Amino acid sequence: MRAAVLGANDGVVSVSSLIVGVAAADPDPSTVIIAGIAGLSAGAMSMAAGEYVSVSSQSDVERADIARETEALQDLPDEELAELAALYREKGLSPETALLVAKELTEKDALGAHVRDELGLSEVHAANPLQAAITSGLTFCVVAAIPLLAAFFAPADSIVPVVLVVTVIALAALGASGAKAGGAPVLRATLRVMVWGVFAMAVTAGVGWLFGVSV
Repeated sequence: MRAAVLGANDGVVSVSSLIVGVAAADPDPSTVIIAGIAGLSAGAMSMAAGEYVSVSSQSDVERADIARETEALQDLPDEELAELAALYREKGLSPETALLVAKELTEKDALGAHVRDELGLSEVHAANPLQAAITSGLTFCVVAAIPLLAAFFAPADSIVPVVLVVTVIALAALGASGAKAGGAPVLRATLRVMVWGVFAMAVTAGVGWLFGVSV
């Protein structure tokens, strides 16, 4: 979900900003479309590579933590048991109950208990670099295609306003769907996505108008 949201938002904002900036500097449709395609391709690869590196680093940290925990359980079992019991006391259990729970979980699966309750890791939430990279890259491409198609079908003298309108609608849809998926307030999340997206496009368009260069 994180990779999908990042890819989608970055796709629509970066490509639409690029299109608007190029169109503001040079409204020639072919130039704008080429810039949009280049931005989509480069952005998708960048997002995928960035997610892969980022999540791989997270995965490396998780494996290192698990390795340290495994070694600690072998060398210092009593200390690890006390540490687990302390965690359960912090969650509200009485000292006697916390120790009993810690002992029973240790007897069943000591490493699993520490990985889950001390490190906060689980198989469900384990970092998956390839999955994150593919998800981010694909969602970037799909959503970035929206402003690109808008620019392609827009009249030559109306590329900027058409892309702006389409992008704002796309941002609103992304903000609302992301909020619903995460159980967050829809209006606040939608406005946040729209405001920052419009700001990014405005800055890029301003560069294009002021300096007459594509960015």
